[in-house]
Amino acid sequence: MLVLGIETSCDETAAAIVDTDGNVRSDVIHSQIALHAPYGGIVPELASRDHLTTLDGVVMAALEKAGVGFGDLGGIAVTCRPGLLGALLVGVQYGKALAFGLDLPLVGVDHLMGHLFSVFLQRPEDRPPRPDYPFVALLASGGHTALYAVEGNDASQVRELGATRDDAAGEAFDKVAKLLGLGYPGGPRIDKLARVGNPKRYELPRSLPESLEFSFSGIKTQVARLVERGDIVIDREQDVADAAASFQRACVDVLTTKLFRAARDIEATSVVLGGGVAANSGLREAVAAEAERRGLRACIPSLANTTDNAAMIAYAGSIRLARGERDPLSLGAFTTTSLPRTTRKGRGERDVRRGRSLAGNR
Repeated sequence: MLVLGIETSCDETAAAIVDTDGNVRSDVIHSQIALHAPYGGIVPELASRDHLTTLDGVVMAALEKAGVGFGDLGGIAVTCRPGLLGALLVGVQYGKALAFGLDLPLVGVDHLMGHLFSVFLQRPEDRPPRPDYPFVALLASGGHTALYAVEGNDASQVRELGATRDDAAGEAFDKVAKLLGLGYPGGPRIDKLARVGNPKRYELPRSLPESLEFSFSGIKTQVARLVERGDIVIDREQDVADAAASFQRACVDVLTTKLFRAARDIEATSVVLGGGVAANSGLREAVAAEAERRGLRACIPSLANTTDNAAMIAYAGSIRLARGERDPLSLGAFTTTSLPRTTRKGRGERDVRRGRSLAGNR
């Protein structure tokens, strides 16, 4: 069965054709980076308008690239949560209209489920190893950072082990890049500079060492203080490169340490990366090396599968469709994930072993 996937949760307009084995027949992405770069971040209204004007062309391009027509499709999968509400609505309404007009089954897909299972995608140029259940997944992006125990391919079999209390990892990369005068998007620019910088020059904090929860606001604040004090001079190329390397190393240390601690806790033999930060070369190398040292399988998606894309949405949707699941044409869009959360945002005393608030999950 071929599934059309539609993704408009943030600033990427994407459509893809994927079969139920995870083989990617086409994957077309229209990026909005140039549109948002002058503002130093994503402008939701601009994102929604751009989705509206480009989505139909992106879908038609995906069909053409796959060499199929609407009549060859077995279903439609569309991101319905979480994300920017206006952006999501463009994709959801388009998907519902197609499903109604073509009399095809429709399923809504949680964007996080797409990232969690993107490692199962098989592209002609890249066929990464698939994990064994149960596995631990680190999902790190501009909007989300969390560890999940994954025991199967249904949302009911996914359990959060710890998430960020404040900034997501990708958000911290973008904010630190702005502090260093690197512009938007910050993640790729920090990654590039980190290769020529000294990662030991600036001592930066590793927050919550005894917990599976994350906090990246402190490291961002420390970089800001170093800039304000003149310890980092953004007009000095070596200062910026060393700051980028020190920041990236601190983040990678935290993400890697907690990922493998979680794998030990649930006795997983496979670890998985997902989300835009999974494209970071330092993180990919650290996870691969540590997995080899521990005798675990590291399942790291191809770079094409790390960023927001419709192929992962199509595949996650194909799992639901194969089970006979369908969503009605009243399907809505939501800003929050459907996955249960255990981590409480903000400050406060927690049980550090479990990463939970002593006062309960408020």
